[in-house]
Formats: sequence, structure tokens, C-alpha cells
Amino acid sequence: MQSISNNKSISYLKSHAAQIAEDLEMNGQPFVITQNGEASMVIQAVQQFQEKEALIAALKIMALGEKDRRAGKGISASESRAQLKAARQSRK
Repeated sequence: MQSISNNKSISYLKSHAAQIAEDLEMNGQPFVITQNGEASMVIQAVQQFQEKEALIAALKIMALGEKDRRAGKGISASESRAQLKAARQSRK
């Protein structure tokens, strides 16, 4: 896990929101916002958030596929290629 060194208080966030937004755009490093000395939220750029969400979705799909494979619900690579070839032939 990457270390986040941009720790800022919630009062800093309130008074410097525009500066935080600029910093996020320039260097992409997320900010940990603290309240009463404890981490309470993370602010990150939208693009980073979207990339992370896409990665999580891909990992979930892979995990589900692996679960199906272990349960014997999958097909072999050669069977898959044969099915794809048959589907292509039927389109012609």
C-alpha cells in the first residue's frame, strides 16, 4: 500500500479547497483529511478514482471467473477457440 504524506486538517480543507484541487491536478497525490487528529477521509483526483474503480471491477470479474473455473463451470482454451471459430463461421 502506498504511503500518503499529504495529511491536512479539515479546517485546512475548508480554507484551502481550491489549492488542494490544484495540487491534485498537478501531482495526483491524494490528501488524507484529519478531524481531531484522526484520519477521516481521503481526497483524490477524479481520474485516479475512476481508474481504481475500473481496476476493482476487473479484479472482481477475474475472481468470479476463477471461482467458476474451480467449480468446474469453465471450458478449456481449445474448446473456447472452437466456439469462437464456429461463431465467426456462422456470421459469414
